[in-house]
Amino acid sequence: MNTPPPASPDNQGSSTRPYLIRALHDWCTDNGFTPYVAVFVDASVQVPAEYVKNNEIVLNVGFEATSGLKLGNDFIEFKARFGGVAREIIVPVDHVVAIYARENGQGMAFPMPSAEAAAAESQPLVAPPPAAARPTAGLRLASVEPAADPDAPTEPEPPAPSSPGAPGRPALKRIK
Repeated sequence: MNTPPPASPDNQGSSTRPYLIRALHDWCTDNGFTPYVAVFVDASVQVPAEYVKNNEIVLNVGFEATSGLKLGNDFIEFKARFGGVAREIIVPVDHVVAIYARENGQGMAFPMPSAEAAAAESQPLVAPPPAAARPTAGLRLASVEPAADPDAPTEPEPPAPSSPGAPGRPALKRIK
C-alpha cells in the first residue's frame, strides 16, 4: 500500500487563491450577480494603462463582459472592450486583491502581492490619465478603523452618508 509522505511545515501545497476566485465567480454567476475583480497593477499585469488608478484597476469578469475567459491557477485571461476597443487582458492570480459581486459588494479580499510588487506601488507605473479618459465608476474602499478600547462605553454611530454621486452603491471594505 502506497502512502504519501507526511506533509512538512514548509510544504503548504498550492495557493488557494485561484480556487477561491473560481468559486466566488461561480457564486456570482449562479446568483445573477456581476463578478468584479480588483487587481494590483505592475509590469506583470496586461491591462489598459489609461484605466489604472493608484496602481489598481477593477475589471468586470462576467461572461457578458468578457470573451474567452480563462480562470487559471496562474493567470486570469480574457478579451474585453474598453471604450469600444477590444483588448487582451492578462492578470497574474496573485495580483487579484479582491473578487466581489457588483450588486451587493459581497466577496473576498486577498493580501497584496509579494514585497517586490508592493514596493513598486510607491512608484506609479503610468501617468494619471486625463480626466476625460478616467472611468466614472470604480471601486470605493472604506477605511478600516483601529480596534476600539474595550473599556470605553459603546454607542451606536450614525450611518455614514453615502457619496452624492452613487447612492445605494455597494462598497468593498478591505480588512487586513
